[in-house]
Amino acid sequence: MSYEVLARKYRPTNFEEVVGQEHIIKALTNGIEQQRIHQAFIFSGTRGVGKTTLARILAKCLNCEKKDIPVPIPCDKCSNCEEIKSGRNIDFLEIDAASNTQVDKIRDLIETVEYKPAKGRYKVYLIDEVHMLSTQSFNALLKTLEEPPPHVIFIFATTNPEKIPKTVQSRCLQLNLKTVNEKLLSKHIQKILKKEKINFDDESTYMISSSAKGSVRDALTFLDQSLAHGKGELKKDDVKKLLGTIDSSLLIDLIDGVVDGDGKKVFNTLHEIEQLSPEYDSILKDIIAMLHQISLEQVLQNSDIDHIKEMAAKVDNEFCQLLYEIAMNAYSKFNVHPNPKEALEICLLRMLTFNPLHKLSENSSNEPIKEKKNLKTDNLKEKKPDKTKLHSSDKPIASNEDWINFFNTKKMSPFARNYFGNMSFKDFDNGAMTLLVNSESSEIPENILSEFKAILKELFSKEVEVNFEVGTVIDSPLAVNDAENTKKYNEAKSRIKDDKDIKNFMKKFNGKIKEDTIKPIK
Repeated sequence: MSYEVLARKYRPTNFEEVVGQEHIIKALTNGIEQQRIHQAFIFSGTRGVGKTTLARILAKCLNCEKKDIPVPIPCDKCSNCEEIKSGRNIDFLEIDAASNTQVDKIRDLIETVEYKPAKGRYKVYLIDEVHMLSTQSFNALLKTLEEPPPHVIFIFATTNPEKIPKTVQSRCLQLNLKTVNEKLLSKHIQKILKKEKINFDDESTYMISSSAKGSVRDALTFLDQSLAHGKGELKKDDVKKLLGTIDSSLLIDLIDGVVDGDGKKVFNTLHEIEQLSPEYDSILKDIIAMLHQISLEQVLQNSDIDHIKEMAAKVDNEFCQLLYEIAMNAYSKFNVHPNPKEALEICLLRMLTFNPLHKLSENSSNEPIKEKKNLKTDNLKEKKPDKTKLHSSDKPIASNEDWINFFNTKKMSPFARNYFGNMSFKDFDNGAMTLLVNSESSEIPENILSEFKAILKELFSKEVEVNFEVGTVIDSPLAVNDAENTKKYNEAKSRIKDDKDIKNFMKKFNGKIKEDTIKPIK
């Protein structure tokens, strides 16, 4: 006996067996029970979600011989049910619009509409991929759709409902089928495996359901392939090889290396992944999914996965969002890149480039990241800074003026400049630097603090403790720089306006000065 593929073997025969389309089933069964059956339906949705299956079940419900009226649950035993199931029923016509686009084919179909059904109550016309019909074909259908014979039901199945003319859509009851939830699809696969008496693990079924992207048919096809690969057994390693997925530990190492700014770790992990012959777009998709989970954990704090919790506590919220945007941008252009591996590599390089911890020099700090410093502590007392030099000594930073010069001359990441540029110097004593911060200042991310300490270590040739004190910040580096830039801009603008040659030129040609283009000479 020939093998029957799982997608056909476990094709639903009634509404109760359909997976994940409860809203559609409810609408159809209620209509049948109340005998309010529409003349034409549009079943829209992605591939493999049950459009054709629902159409066949509906045809059985309408023509089932169990009662004298249509029933919501077909018997599957009468001649009409058996014939519709096997595709032999004369009153149920399936038409592939992709191969019958010509208007002559539709006109031939319309000519048969007037004839009453041979056995059943209704003649049911199922036109699959109806959006492939030509404009002339749709126009030929319009009159019949508007005033169909009482014994005729049209069912249109399509993956692109937007391509169906509005004039046709307005004459039909449109039902949109959803993609099936991964958890629900995984349970469906497990149910089938139990019936087939095949051993499995939850991770394998979830990987298959995830790869199917909401399509039941694709999920069962992947299951068939996995069973063939595993010689009739469902093995986690076989599923990973088939789908091109990688072990979660490698993915964690990859993201961990990006967060730590460790380029060597990132590309060493990528080399390990390469040995598994993966699908690189799947890797990027997994990275996006994990960054999404990390972002949710940072807000909700309800994850039950240990590595997600650890990563959420480790990475800065803003930096996590930046990584997500970089990954999404790379994924959107993945299909047009000539080399998938290079596309993933350049994505990771961009992530490292924008990581404040990533240093290209040999002097980069490899210190382990310590606990976060929270600036919003209630026990700190507000103090006003002393405008005089606090420590006149040979220390590299002994005053706020020294602090500003240090800030302007040292290379920092944009993240670090944004945080420390809004602080002012208080004092430096016993190997510890104290900076003043405003009371509304946000928490310093651990990676930013680690970067700043590395810069201080290079300057002082030793570890320097950094303390923060809430107070009134006066003359912060960014404030001083902004004031100086504003002063220079005003001076440049005044010089231009007072220049005699420019005045004469403007008067002669009725010209105007575009002030936003004025820049001081550095």
